[in-house]
Amino acid sequence: MQLASRTFVVTGGGNGIGREVVLELLRREARVAAVDLSADGLAETARLAGAGDRLSTHVVDVADRAAVEALPDAVLAAHGQVDGLLNVAGIIHPFQRIGELPIETLERVMQVNFWGVVHTVTAFLPLLKARPAAALLNVSSMGALAPVPGQSAYGASKAAVKLLTEGMQAELQGSSVAVTVVFPGGVGTNITGNSGVSIERSVESSGAAASLTTPADAGSQIVDAVAAGAPRLVIGKDARALDRLARLVPTRVGGIIAKRMAGLLR
Repeated sequence: MQLASRTFVVTGGGNGIGREVVLELLRREARVAAVDLSADGLAETARLAGAGDRLSTHVVDVADRAAVEALPDAVLAAHGQVDGLLNVAGIIHPFQRIGELPIETLERVMQVNFWGVVHTVTAFLPLLKARPAAALLNVSSMGALAPVPGQSAYGASKAAVKLLTEGMQAELQGSSVAVTVVFPGGVGTNITGNSGVSIERSVESSGAAASLTTPADAGSQIVDAVAAGAPRLVIGKDARALDRLARLVPTRVGGIIAKRMAGLLR
Protein backbone atom coordinates (compact mmCIF):
# COMPACT_ATOMS: atom_id res chain seq x y z
CA MET A 1 0.00 0.00 0.00
CA GLN A 2 1.27 3.45 -0.85
CA LEU A 3 1.64 5.54 2.30
CA ALA A 4 2.39 9.02 0.99
CA SER A 5 -0.64 11.32 1.02
CA ARG A 6 -2.79 8.61 2.62
CA THR A 7 -4.54 9.25 5.96
CA PHE A 8 -4.11 6.89 8.90
CA VAL A 9 -5.84 6.91 12.27
CA VAL A 10 -3.49 5.72 15.03
CA THR A 11 -4.76 5.01 18.55
CA GLY A 12 -2.31 5.27 21.42
CA GLY A 13 -0.55 8.02 19.46
CA GLY A 14 0.43 9.97 22.55
CA ASN A 15 3.15 7.64 23.81
CA GLY A 16 5.22 4.51 23.30
CA ILE A 17 4.78 2.42 20.17
CA GLY A 18 1.77 4.44 19.03
CA ARG A 19 3.79 7.68 19.04
CA GLU A 20 6.57 6.04 17.03
CA VAL A 21 4.04 4.73 14.50
CA VAL A 22 2.70 8.27 14.10
CA LEU A 23 6.18 9.71 13.62
CA GLU A 24 7.20 7.00 11.14
CA LEU A 25 4.06 7.46 9.05
CA LEU A 26 4.71 11.20 8.92
CA ARG A 27 8.32 10.58 7.88
CA ARG A 28 6.91 8.60 4.97
CA GLU A 29 4.76 11.57 3.91
CA ALA A 30 1.44 10.18 5.19
CA ARG A 31 -1.25 12.18 6.96
CA VAL A 32 -2.10 11.03 10.50
CA ALA A 33 -4.93 11.45 12.98
CA ALA A 34 -3.33 10.60 16.33
CA VAL A 35 -5.77 9.46 19.03
CA ASP A 36 -5.00 9.19 22.73
CA LEU A 37 -6.53 9.72 26.15
CA SER A 38 -3.63 12.02 27.12
CA ALA A 39 -3.74 15.57 25.79
CA ASP A 40 -0.20 16.14 27.08
CA GLY A 41 1.03 13.02 25.32
CA LEU A 42 -0.51 14.11 22.03
CA ALA A 43 0.97 17.58 22.41
CA GLU A 44 4.43 16.04 22.80
CA THR A 45 3.88 13.84 19.75
CA ALA A 46 2.91 16.95 17.76
CA ARG A 47 5.99 18.80 19.03
CA LEU A 48 8.27 15.94 17.97
CA ALA A 49 6.57 15.62 14.59
CA GLY A 50 6.49 19.25 13.50
CA ALA A 51 4.35 18.06 10.60
CA GLY A 52 1.96 20.98 10.24
CA ASP A 53 -1.47 20.12 8.89
CA ARG A 54 -0.48 16.53 8.04
CA LEU A 55 -1.05 15.69 11.73
CA SER A 56 -4.25 16.15 13.71
CA THR A 57 -4.62 15.15 17.35
CA HIS A 58 -7.78 13.86 19.00
CA VAL A 59 -8.19 13.40 22.76
CA VAL A 60 -10.47 10.36 22.97
CA ASP A 61 -10.87 7.43 25.35
CA VAL A 62 -11.28 4.45 23.01
CA ALA A 63 -13.36 2.73 25.70
CA ASP A 64 -15.97 5.49 25.29
CA ARG A 65 -18.16 4.25 22.42
CA ALA A 66 -19.98 7.56 21.91
CA ALA A 67 -16.71 9.48 21.71
CA VAL A 68 -15.29 7.01 19.20
CA GLU A 69 -18.45 7.13 17.09
CA ALA A 70 -17.94 10.90 16.75
CA LEU A 71 -14.31 10.47 15.72
CA PRO A 72 -14.71 9.67 11.97
CA ASP A 73 -16.39 13.02 11.32
CA ALA A 74 -13.57 14.83 13.13
CA VAL A 75 -10.92 12.96 11.10
CA LEU A 76 -12.74 13.61 7.82
CA ALA A 77 -12.98 17.30 8.70
CA ALA A 78 -9.22 17.42 9.23
CA HIS A 79 -8.05 15.19 6.37
CA GLY A 80 -10.93 14.51 3.98
CA GLN A 81 -10.47 10.73 3.89
CA VAL A 82 -9.42 7.70 5.95
CA ASP A 83 -7.17 5.06 4.35
CA GLY A 84 -6.06 3.14 7.41
CA LEU A 85 -6.81 2.40 11.05
CA LEU A 86 -3.99 1.27 13.34
CA ASN A 87 -5.12 0.20 16.82
CA VAL A 88 -2.06 0.47 19.07
CA ALA A 89 -3.59 1.70 22.35
CA GLY A 90 -3.46 -0.76 25.23
CA ILE A 91 -2.94 -1.11 28.96
CA ILE A 92 -1.78 -3.83 31.35
CA HIS A 93 -2.77 -4.52 34.96
CA PRO A 94 -0.79 -5.31 38.13
CA PHE A 95 0.78 -8.76 38.25
CA GLN A 96 -2.01 -10.48 40.20
CA ARG A 97 -3.78 -13.79 39.89
CA ILE A 98 -7.36 -14.00 38.72
CA GLY A 99 -9.41 -13.93 41.91
CA GLU A 100 -7.03 -11.40 43.46
CA LEU A 101 -7.41 -8.83 40.68
CA PRO A 102 -10.25 -6.36 41.38
CA ILE A 103 -13.09 -6.91 38.93
CA GLU A 104 -13.08 -3.18 38.11
CA THR A 105 -9.46 -3.48 36.94
CA LEU A 106 -10.27 -6.49 34.81
CA GLU A 107 -13.22 -4.64 33.27
CA ARG A 108 -11.08 -1.59 32.45
CA VAL A 109 -8.46 -3.74 30.70
CA MET A 110 -11.14 -5.36 28.56
CA GLN A 111 -12.79 -1.99 27.84
CA VAL A 112 -9.58 -0.45 26.54
CA ASN A 113 -7.81 -3.40 24.93
CA PHE A 114 -10.75 -5.25 23.38
CA TRP A 115 -13.79 -2.97 23.30
CA GLY A 116 -11.61 -0.04 22.27
CA VAL A 117 -10.64 -2.00 19.16
CA VAL A 118 -14.25 -2.99 18.52
CA HIS A 119 -15.38 0.62 18.83
CA THR A 120 -12.81 2.00 16.39
CA VAL A 121 -13.19 -0.85 13.90
CA THR A 122 -16.96 -0.52 13.71
CA ALA A 123 -16.70 3.28 13.47
CA PHE A 124 -14.12 3.37 10.67
CA LEU A 125 -14.72 0.19 8.70
CA PRO A 126 -17.33 1.75 6.36
CA LEU A 127 -14.82 4.46 5.41
CA LEU A 128 -12.05 1.91 4.85
CA LYS A 129 -14.25 -0.26 2.65
CA ALA A 130 -15.00 2.76 0.47
CA ARG A 131 -11.32 3.33 -0.36
CA PRO A 132 -9.61 1.62 -3.33
CA ALA A 133 -6.91 0.38 -0.94
CA ALA A 134 -7.04 0.47 2.85
CA ALA A 135 -5.32 -0.95 5.92
CA LEU A 136 -6.65 -2.21 9.23
CA LEU A 137 -4.02 -3.16 11.81
CA ASN A 138 -4.66 -4.32 15.37
CA VAL A 139 -1.91 -4.77 17.95
CA SER A 140 -2.36 -7.89 20.03
CA SER A 141 0.53 -9.15 22.21
CA MET A 142 2.82 -12.10 22.73
CA GLY A 143 0.63 -12.55 25.82
CA ALA A 144 -2.05 -13.76 23.41
CA LEU A 145 0.23 -16.53 22.12
CA ALA A 146 0.71 -18.24 25.47
CA PRO A 147 -0.51 -17.70 29.05
CA VAL A 148 1.46 -15.31 31.27
CA PRO A 149 0.56 -15.92 34.93
CA GLY A 150 -0.28 -12.66 36.66
CA GLN A 151 -1.38 -11.09 33.36
CA SER A 152 -4.24 -13.46 32.58
CA ALA A 153 -6.85 -10.73 32.08
CA TYR A 154 -4.49 -8.75 29.85
CA GLY A 155 -3.72 -11.91 27.87
CA ALA A 156 -7.42 -12.65 27.51
CA SER A 157 -8.07 -9.14 26.17
CA LYS A 158 -5.25 -9.46 23.64
CA ALA A 159 -6.30 -12.99 22.65
CA ALA A 160 -9.74 -11.54 21.92
CA VAL A 161 -8.07 -8.95 19.68
CA LYS A 162 -6.16 -11.76 17.94
CA LEU A 163 -9.28 -13.77 17.14
CA LEU A 164 -11.28 -10.69 16.20
CA THR A 165 -8.58 -9.64 13.74
CA GLU A 166 -8.09 -13.11 12.28
CA GLY A 167 -11.84 -13.40 11.84
CA MET A 168 -11.89 -10.08 9.99
CA GLN A 169 -9.07 -11.27 7.74
CA ALA A 170 -11.37 -14.06 6.57
CA GLU A 171 -14.42 -11.81 6.34
CA LEU A 172 -12.62 -9.13 4.31
CA GLN A 173 -10.90 -11.48 1.85
CA GLY A 174 -11.27 -10.10 -1.64
CA SER A 175 -12.03 -6.59 -0.40
CA SER A 176 -9.85 -3.49 -0.61
CA VAL A 177 -8.99 -3.72 3.11
CA ALA A 178 -5.75 -5.48 4.11
CA VAL A 179 -5.94 -6.71 7.72
CA THR A 180 -2.88 -7.19 9.94
CA VAL A 181 -2.48 -8.57 13.46
CA VAL A 182 0.66 -7.69 15.43
CA PHE A 183 2.25 -9.59 18.33
CA PRO A 184 4.90 -7.45 20.05
CA GLY A 185 7.18 -8.92 22.65
CA GLY A 186 8.94 -6.79 25.22
CA VAL A 187 9.22 -3.19 24.02
CA GLY A 188 10.96 -0.44 25.98
CA THR A 189 7.90 1.72 26.63
CA ASN A 190 6.35 3.11 29.79
CA ILE A 191 3.26 0.90 29.52
CA THR A 192 3.30 0.29 33.28
CA GLY A 193 3.19 3.99 34.10
CA ASN A 194 0.67 4.74 31.36
CA SER A 195 -1.50 1.93 32.73
CA GLY A 196 -1.24 3.26 36.29
CA VAL A 197 0.61 0.11 37.35
CA SER A 198 3.57 -0.16 39.71
CA ILE A 199 5.73 -3.27 39.45
CA GLU A 200 8.34 -3.80 42.15
CA ARG A 201 10.51 -6.13 40.10
CA SER A 202 10.43 -5.24 36.43
CA VAL A 203 11.91 -6.74 33.32
CA GLU A 204 14.55 -4.03 33.46
CA SER A 205 15.69 -5.01 36.94
CA SER A 206 16.07 -8.63 35.89
CA GLY A 207 18.84 -7.65 33.48
CA ALA A 208 16.75 -8.24 30.36
CA ALA A 209 16.39 -4.58 29.38
CA ALA A 210 19.04 -4.90 26.68
CA SER A 211 16.91 -7.46 24.85
CA LEU A 212 13.88 -5.17 24.59
CA THR A 213 12.84 -3.91 21.19
CA THR A 214 12.99 -0.13 21.01
CA PRO A 215 9.69 1.70 20.43
CA ALA A 216 11.15 3.24 17.26
CA ASP A 217 12.06 -0.19 15.86
CA ALA A 218 8.62 -1.57 16.73
CA GLY A 219 6.94 1.43 15.11
CA SER A 220 9.01 1.06 11.95
CA GLN A 221 8.17 -2.64 11.69
CA ILE A 222 4.46 -1.88 12.08
CA VAL A 223 4.53 0.74 9.33
CA ASP A 224 6.45 -1.67 7.09
CA ALA A 225 3.71 -4.26 7.68
CA VAL A 226 1.05 -1.75 6.65
CA ALA A 227 2.95 -0.86 3.49
CA ALA A 228 3.37 -4.54 2.60
CA GLY A 229 -0.16 -5.58 3.55
CA ALA A 230 1.32 -8.30 5.76
CA PRO A 231 -1.31 -10.40 7.55
CA ARG A 232 0.84 -11.15 10.61
CA LEU A 233 3.78 -9.51 12.37
CA VAL A 234 5.67 -10.86 15.40
CA ILE A 235 8.03 -8.29 16.93
CA GLY A 236 11.10 -9.25 18.95
CA LYS A 237 13.14 -12.36 19.62
CA ASP A 238 11.16 -13.05 22.79
CA ALA A 239 7.83 -13.03 20.97
CA ARG A 240 9.15 -15.21 18.15
CA ALA A 241 10.58 -17.70 20.66
CA LEU A 242 7.29 -17.81 22.59
CA ASP A 243 5.36 -18.28 19.36
CA ARG A 244 7.47 -21.35 18.54
CA LEU A 245 7.30 -22.70 22.09
CA ALA A 246 3.52 -22.42 22.22
CA ARG A 247 3.28 -24.46 19.03
CA LEU A 248 5.77 -27.12 20.16
CA VAL A 249 4.63 -27.69 23.77
CA PRO A 250 1.23 -26.02 24.18
CA THR A 251 0.37 -27.84 27.42
CA ARG A 252 3.67 -26.99 29.10
CA VAL A 253 4.32 -23.44 28.00
CA GLY A 254 2.28 -21.84 30.81
CA GLY A 255 4.30 -23.64 33.48
CA ILE A 256 7.58 -22.69 31.83
CA ILE A 257 6.59 -19.02 31.80
CA ALA A 258 5.35 -19.21 35.40
CA LYS A 259 8.76 -20.37 36.62
CA ARG A 260 10.56 -17.58 34.80
CA MET A 261 8.19 -14.88 36.08
CA ALA A 262 7.63 -16.13 39.62
CA GLY A 263 9.28 -13.03 41.09
CA LEU A 264 6.59 -10.76 39.70
CA LEU A 265 3.77 -12.56 41.51
CA ARG A 266 3.49 -11.79 45.20
